[in-house]
Amino acid sequence: MSDASKTPVTVLTGYLGAGKTTLLNRILSEDHGKKYAVIVNEFGEIGIDNDLIVGADEEVFEMNNGCICCTVRGDLVRIISGLMRRKGKFDAIIVETTGLADPAPVAQTFFVDEDVQKNARLDAVVTVADAKWLSDRLKDAPEAKNQIAFADVIVLNKTDLVTKPELAEVEARIRAINPYARLHRTERCQIAISDVLERGAFDLDRILEIEPEFLNAGDDHDHHHHDHDHGHDHDHHHHHDHGLKHYHDEEMQSLSLRSDKPLDPSKFMPWLQNLVQTEGGRILRSKGILAFQDDDDRYVFQGVHMMLEGDHQRKWKPDEARQSRVVFIGRELPEAAIREGFERCIVT
Repeated sequence: MSDASKTPVTVLTGYLGAGKTTLLNRILSEDHGKKYAVIVNEFGEIGIDNDLIVGADEEVFEMNNGCICCTVRGDLVRIISGLMRRKGKFDAIIVETTGLADPAPVAQTFFVDEDVQKNARLDAVVTVADAKWLSDRLKDAPEAKNQIAFADVIVLNKTDLVTKPELAEVEARIRAINPYARLHRTERCQIAISDVLERGAFDLDRILEIEPEFLNAGDDHDHHHHDHDHGHDHDHHHHHDHGLKHYHDEEMQSLSLRSDKPLDPSKFMPWLQNLVQTEGGRILRSKGILAFQDDDDRYVFQGVHMMLEGDHQRKWKPDEARQSRVVFIGRELPEAAIREGFERCIVT
């Protein structure tokens, strides 16, 4: 089954009160013309509006915009398999994790179970963060840091409640932990649903189209990557220059590797497998686009801790630079050893 035909799954995480519920309610009630399935921990937390429910059976509520909502009572794998068997396919599935949870186990579900893997693919981990309280949370709550490190997309919400310097500071803290995620500033989670769902986050192209500087993130720690909201807030990238502290998170790091020369798959794949087997506890996320020798197709992989999945994705376009790019995010990564191992996989 090709990746394109698998249902994309978004793991939605974030601290209590950051605004996940607002976002979920929008997905379940807005007229976006898509069929989404939302899996939540408790209906009570999300407060489903009875006027929007058209049918309910067991733990599943059908909404009048075509979406459905169900609870994680029991096993996530069972629920997802059940959703896959329902009449009519879903455009995407959203799994909400509890406010305190580490998103890793939920994300890992999409690597482990064959049934799920055949039909669904992890699309992106989206973290909703509260601009006002995040800095405190990062100091006192390791889960909050994990959620930021894990994210492909960060929705920095409640930005109307902080001053510009506070916002700049919280963004610098986020970037110290995870320079690669797409960052959106929001008030009341007002964000285009397409910025959160069906991102194809592991198609790193999406990141590259938007932010060509993504590639240099590993080389230049003082560079900030921003999502320019087209049109508004034009001055927000200037106030970095006024002596703003650049945070280095002692605990979390990210590492980006690249090569313009092709890689030798018979060296790279065993190296990568071995790396995640030995260091997987410390590697939260890994992902990459690879150009293998004598191979016209791009190979794309992603990983969560020890688990990896990868596949040929599509042909390299004639005008594309055949460049391999790999990103690791984790705790106390053995950076020199990783760089050296990667270098040895390059065809000379």
